[in-house]
Amino acid sequence: MKDSRLLVTGTALAVLVCVWAGARLHMSRSQTHGGIPVPLGEAGAPKSRDADAPDAAVGTAAQAMDPAWPHPIVPARLPAFSLSDLEGKPTAITAWNGKSLVINFWATWCAPCRREIPLLETLASEWAGRDIAVLGIAVDYRDKVQDFAREFKIHYPLLIGEQDALDVAAKFGMESPAFPFTVFTDRRGEVVALFVGELHRPQADLILSVVQNLNQDRVQMPEAKRIIAEGLAAILKNHTG
Repeated sequence: MKDSRLLVTGTALAVLVCVWAGARLHMSRSQTHGGIPVPLGEAGAPKSRDADAPDAAVGTAAQAMDPAWPHPIVPARLPAFSLSDLEGKPTAITAWNGKSLVINFWATWCAPCRREIPLLETLASEWAGRDIAVLGIAVDYRDKVQDFAREFKIHYPLLIGEQDALDVAAKFGMESPAFPFTVFTDRRGEVVALFVGELHRPQADLILSVVQNLNQDRVQMPEAKRIIAEGLAAILKNHTG
């Protein structure tokens, strides 16, 4: 049961799982872990939705009524933004124009974020030759991220910010950000999916296979979202049945 609770899924563009944090960087450098304790949550079954309707996160009935739980309205296209890289160089998201992106928002103090790193490294390696790039956005202090990246040997690109990174999260509808959350885009810069919570291999493989089909014009966006929604629901059913 414990393992099955980790493999949770939700709607075409959002899944409510694992951790949430109203992390407006109300943290002190004197704190041992540099962050805010985050409680566990569980996702509910996906709700049916019109393919053209605004995309919002859906959880259990109690979570849906909780104003503190994230209910993002996800943008149709990748918004413009710029953050500093590990060396402090300002870097615009347009540096990856023409590539599909897996944009992972995380923090060094977030345990599910740390658990995702090996999978993200694997995805970065496996999909690099197919114009799909993994990008981490750390909502954290630069020195902590630099130390962490060295220790865990993170090879995919990292951008870093404090309030400015939270502002970027808000551009994706995550004004009360949940960490981790991951945005998937196609090669045209259209947002295909936003997955909230710890990403696992089945969900990643499903979404990226759909992204690849979008890139090759085998499916259109409404159909892609339907496939993702149904696929995520099937994964949820298989691991909670």
